[in-house]
Amino acid sequence: MAKAPISEEALKEQFGPHLNYVPPGGWKDESIHPAEKLVKTHCCFCGQQCGIQLKVRENHIIGFEPWEDFPFNHGMLCPKGVKRYMQSGHPDRLLTPLMRRANGFQTATWDESLDFTVDKIREIQNKYGKDAFAIFGGASLSTEKSYLLGKFARVAVGTRHIDYNGRLCMVSAGTAYKLAFGIDRSTIPWSEIPKAEVLFVIGANVGECAPITTDYIWRCRDNGGKLIVADPRMTPITRNADLYLPLRPGTDLALLLGMLHVILRDGLEDRDFIGQYTTGFDDVAAYARQWDLRKAAEMTGVPPETIEKAARWIGKSKRCILMHARGLEHQSKGVENCSAIVNIALATGNIGREGSGPTMITGQGNGQGGREHGQKCDQLPGQRSLADPAAREYIAGVWGIRPEDLPQPGYSAQEIMNAIHAGEIKGLLSMCFNPLVSLPDANFTREALSKLEYFGVIDFFMSETAHHADVVLAGSLHEEEDGLGCSAEGRVIHWQ
Repeated sequence: MAKAPISEEALKEQFGPHLNYVPPGGWKDESIHPAEKLVKTHCCFCGQQCGIQLKVRENHIIGFEPWEDFPFNHGMLCPKGVKRYMQSGHPDRLLTPLMRRANGFQTATWDESLDFTVDKIREIQNKYGKDAFAIFGGASLSTEKSYLLGKFARVAVGTRHIDYNGRLCMVSAGTAYKLAFGIDRSTIPWSEIPKAEVLFVIGANVGECAPITTDYIWRCRDNGGKLIVADPRMTPITRNADLYLPLRPGTDLALLLGMLHVILRDGLEDRDFIGQYTTGFDDVAAYARQWDLRKAAEMTGVPPETIEKAARWIGKSKRCILMHARGLEHQSKGVENCSAIVNIALATGNIGREGSGPTMITGQGNGQGGREHGQKCDQLPGQRSLADPAAREYIAGVWGIRPEDLPQPGYSAQEIMNAIHAGEIKGLLSMCFNPLVSLPDANFTREALSKLEYFGVIDFFMSETAHHADVVLAGSLHEEEDGLGCSAEGRVIHWQ
């Protein structure tokens, strides 16, 4: 016998004030709560930024539909993406400010919590100086928010200390790419991946962290491309690799230098390209020649013949793409690691033509746009250097202040935590950053947070870090604002 539909009255009795939100598992019967419109936007959970259509009723998200016309994912979503629509209705979602009282966190009004925060910023800066207060940002913020947070820190608060959680990963790649190319962006769109003859993936657990990218990789394989994977772990994607390089953790640079050594030893470099488009190659080549196969193999644990085979495949190919992610970047020598990838691409001429180039698999939702517009400790909007007098003059003119009123470059994220321990920084406001989980040594971070005279957090869930705050301000989700982001392949997209 068919079950009778649940009445509106029964739903109200069961779900009460949460009726307009999505219960775990979604609505079972949309005939009772049909969507009023579909809103084209993007998944918020990683840098791929897959297109998705959110089903909206009474200004609340009740489900999703595939966005098959979006050119990146063509309607496909990973296990994270299919649950993307549910976060706004999650029962743990923060909707009001919280302030720490004698008996723990209690709800507070916006006026009270904001006034308290402003008073604490002024009190700390009046007592210790402008730079005694620091700001943390996040790579999940929209480009507009990133810009505004940087301006807020440098103009309203007047501190030189602002940095963001991309410092721990994508900044390494961004710095290396700016050194080589003068711009901090991926060199290819993902549509180039299936056209590669050789695809080299290092430090990237694509199958679990960027699942939709695997579709591009399988299409490359289907077209006859060879897949090389370098990773200390046997991740899902390595099981389908044509060649697997199981290097020891932290030895990526030795592996890449060993590969470049083979390319140069065997004369596989593109001399015409090097002469026409690069500078400083002789210095790089002289250093790489020190990393013979024996030395590289002993350090990395990868058999010398495997290193040799990978290098030859890359050197002999006319179209090679080299992809990397946090495993390569999230190291103390992350910039050098990424520069080594770029150097292999440049030495073999694998850039500037179809199906070739180095590229970073961006981790967070706006990892590209989030660092380009002002929340990085040494960077002004538009990837401008804070130490460049011309850039300072231009941005100061836009903001209506004097160039000398702009602070100088400040501390990076970890350096801010070190300065808190040293008593140099007394207050911190953190927005969409969870340093207790992300920064190295959680005990060190926890101790630093306990030393602060004021710690404020802006987020939409109670993170591990937020539990140590004096004030937690409820933040907004992507679907609650209108703004721009930049995807892993450099595509500027619209969040709404």
